[in-house]
Amino acid sequence: MVNPLLAPELRELLAEKSYGELCEFCDSIHPAQVAEFLSALNPKEIWEVLSHLSPHLRGEVFSHIDEDVQLEMIQTLGRDVMGKLLSDMPPDDRVDLVKQLSDEQRQAIIPAMAQAEREDLRRLIAYPEGTAGSVMTSEYATLTPDLTVDEALLKLRREAPDKETIYYCYVVDENHRLKGFISLKDLIVAPHGARVKDVMYEDVISARASDDQEEVARKIQKYDLLAIPVLDDDQRLVGIITHDDAMDILQQEQQEDVEKLMAIGGTHEVGVYTKLSAWEHFKSRTPWILVLAVMGFVSGFIIQSYEGILLQVAILASFMPMLTGTGGNAGSQSATLVIRALAVKEITVKDSLKVLFKEFGVAFLMSLVLASIAYLRVIVFYGDGAALNHITPQAVGLAVALALALQVIVSTLIGALLPLAAVSVKIDPAVVASPLLATMVDIFGLLIYFNVAKLILGL
Repeated sequence: MVNPLLAPELRELLAEKSYGELCEFCDSIHPAQVAEFLSALNPKEIWEVLSHLSPHLRGEVFSHIDEDVQLEMIQTLGRDVMGKLLSDMPPDDRVDLVKQLSDEQRQAIIPAMAQAEREDLRRLIAYPEGTAGSVMTSEYATLTPDLTVDEALLKLRREAPDKETIYYCYVVDENHRLKGFISLKDLIVAPHGARVKDVMYEDVISARASDDQEEVARKIQKYDLLAIPVLDDDQRLVGIITHDDAMDILQQEQQEDVEKLMAIGGTHEVGVYTKLSAWEHFKSRTPWILVLAVMGFVSGFIIQSYEGILLQVAILASFMPMLTGTGGNAGSQSATLVIRALAVKEITVKDSLKVLFKEFGVAFLMSLVLASIAYLRVIVFYGDGAALNHITPQAVGLAVALALALQVIVSTLIGALLPLAAVSVKIDPAVVASPLLATMVDIFGLLIYFNVAKLILGL
């Protein structure tokens, strides 16, 4: 969120060339707060402030600036300035920004970067989107097994300013293959004169560069890690993913799941609602709505096919909203729980029978409660037989109660089956389950309702 209140003060310091005060201000608060304040300035003013900060702080502040402002700065400032800013950014943030640029902008800016950062960028950007390699950083601390603890601490002291984190240090051999890891705490409390290989942990929880980023983030969450090492196919250490990046990944994935559950297409980026135009929202939200609307015609056709029953017992129409609504709610509950369990790897497709038995048990108990309430509702309000067209209230109550019970059971099982079926054919369950669920529940519910009524009422 841009804070315009501080902009006049910042501009006054710039006009007076009080760069010392500006640097003190930027050093005194978190880089994210600095970025928020600077976002109220224009690109040239932002660069004037950033140019007087240390390279490390400059990169951190720029990486926290809103993406729209970053892209505006790229359009406004020269290639040399932007090459310097990109060189100062953390590697993972640098990759994210470069991916937003056009090919023409990349070709102009990347050659202006420092050679080491340029090569690192080209290596990281080559990993496919959505993999661990695409979100890892190359700023990690390494040690060799034969270093003494004192030598290791001295090495970390020198390298710390340039690393993402030094709380986990990774032990590698001469071929950069991962042999173990050691925490900074372990180094500090280790006996004097001990070697790294004597105090390191050889059982390392790691990820492959080709692994799905969400799976890696879940692994960080599961084991409460500050960071996880990322290896290539030859077991060489190529980067790390830190816990803050894992939080961003999980937030992005949750945003994607929520929007897919609501039948919304698009890129599913976090925090872009106000940035997207009405036309872009229209394009992402309309396709599924159109598909479901067309499928909804089936429900209308079913009602039309059984209109004779409604004409004979018009009161049945008053229970249709309750029937479809309750079925939709039961199915949505089941689908949400199963999708969540699949997402966190609590269940797999192999557990389908177990899931269906469990959901059937829950649905059966719910159906007993709901059917009893529905039956009593008919008896209480229509006990005198009025408006029932010479059909007993008990028969109507039984028809409504039985149809509702079957609807709840069928809807619950459909809600559980759809995401499991989607996963079995390699489709995101959130894409299939929610958009189709409501329509399918309506179709099956109406078929159940009219056929049960026809059978019990003898119509």
